[in-house]
Parts: sequence; structure tokens; C-alpha cells
Amino acid sequence: MIRSYPKSDPPWSNATWLDLCESTEEERAQVEAATGLRVPTELEVSEIESSSRVFTENGASYLSTPVPSSGDAHTPLSAVGFVLTQRVLITVRFANHAVLDSAFLACEVSSGQTACEAFLRILEALVDRAADALEHASSDLDTVSHAAFHSEKSRGKQLRQKTQSLHQALRKLGQIGDRVSQIRETLLGIGRIAAFVMETNAALVSPAEQARLKAIRADISSLNDYQGHLSGKVQFLLDATLGFINIEQNDIVKTLTIVSVVGVPPVLVAGIYGMNFRHMPELDWPWGYPFALLLMLVTGLAPLLWFKWRGWM
Repeated sequence: MIRSYPKSDPPWSNATWLDLCESTEEERAQVEAATGLRVPTELEVSEIESSSRVFTENGASYLSTPVPSSGDAHTPLSAVGFVLTQRVLITVRFANHAVLDSAFLACEVSSGQTACEAFLRILEALVDRAADALEHASSDLDTVSHAAFHSEKSRGKQLRQKTQSLHQALRKLGQIGDRVSQIRETLLGIGRIAAFVMETNAALVSPAEQARLKAIRADISSLNDYQGHLSGKVQFLLDATLGFINIEQNDIVKTLTIVSVVGVPPVLVAGIYGMNFRHMPELDWPWGYPFALLLMLVTGLAPLLWFKWRGWM
């Protein structure tokens, strides 16, 4: 699919912005014929080397960056390519992106947009989306943190419920970590693009647009700092959750150890008096049976009292 701003039909000789979304080879050839510019392929746009993501070719700036197609961390990043000249902007994408769609509609509403202005509008929208995603991730982390450290824990809560709660917390932290990592990669790509356009295409950008690029780079710098803070918080909460799991496991092992130790002396007494020897003085005692029961009770309570005195339970 090809969209043009201003809206027109081929050959799009007056187009300021051509948006190619999952375009066919025929559509790519039409755009190349209309603009005289090479349209990058999906493989070229997806390259991770810095020299492949920002470079100049025949007077046009070829730029690319990974962009989340949605706010869901389960959705992988999708690369978006830009071909920027003073006359026309070509965007090449291989998935639907709400940010580019909204930026395109905004250009159609406000007429008279230049190619560079449309390009800056896209970058600003991507930075705004990244900021919103970081705010949402911060809110989710606050919820997990409050549940972990500030909520009242029921002492009668079953072990199964505790285990499920800890597993849910781990899964939630993993999703937040993935989302923050995606935002970091997007901000890194946008910052590289903004720096390249600002430093190597000064003739292409007006003083007012230079100021907008500086504002974008400043916003990215602050968001990178905030993203670093959130990454550290994710790691801290992950370590804390794993610590809670270790505590639960230690409590289970401690309980089983106490039960096994407490049960050993009574079993030993029962084993002694269960031996079938003919000459056992206690067999002739009138109170031999109550004496054996009392001895098993005392030997069972003695370890419990000792554990209590040592503070182990």
C-alpha cells in the first residue's frame, strides 16, 4: 500500500511524503520511478550496523530504526526506513504502526507541511510514545513494588497461593523488562537518526527545525536516564522476588527438618520397647505402658523446646 501527502495518484510528482506499508515490488518500482530515489528493502532496513542505519546516498539521507508496532511487549520490534531529501520523505515499513498513521493524518489536517517537517513530526510522535510507554512501565513497577514490600501478607495464606503470586510477579517483571528494553532500542535508533540529520544535513534543516531536533535529542537523553532508572528497578524487584522464593523454600525445608528431628526420639523409644526380648524389666511394670507413652511425649517435646529456645521456630 502507498499513501501520499498531499493525496494524489501516480506518478506522485508533487508528493511531499510517500508512505509505503508492506508494499509490493511493483509499488516500490513506481515510487523509485517517480522520485528517482532507491527504496530500501526489508533486509536493508533491518540491518543493525550503524553504517547501515544512517548514511547518505545520491544526496538523500537513508535512515532506519526499530519501532514497536504496538504497546504490547509480546509484539517484536519492526524496522522502519526513511529516505529524506529536501523535496520528499519516503517511509518504508513492513507492519502497521499507529504512530506513523497518526502523524500522516496530522499532516493531512495541517496543509503546507514540508518533507523535513513531516519527518520531525514522526520523530516527535515516536519520542512521545516512548515517554508514555515508560510512564506506564513505571506505574506497573510501582504496583509490583507495593505488592512485594508494602501490602499486608496473610499469615494463613496457603503455600499454593503464595507460589502463584510469586510466579505472577516474576512473569509481570519479565514483561516490563522486555517493554523497557524495546523502548531503549527505539530511543537509541531515534537518537542516532536525529544526530545524523542534525550534524550531516545542516543545509536540509532550517534553524527552526534545528531547534526541534535539539529538543528531540534533549528529550531522548532524559528518557534514556529514566529508562536506566527503570531497568535498575526491574532488576532490583526481580532479585527481591527471587529472594522471597528462596525464603519460602527455606521455610519449607526448615519445617520438614524440624518435623523429622522431632519424630526421631519417639520412634527410637517405640523401637526399643517394641523389641521382643523375654527379659525386659519394664514389661512387668504395672505402669510400664503409660511410662513408655510419657517417655515418647517428653522426647518429642524436648527438641521442640530446644528449637524454640534457639529461636529457630
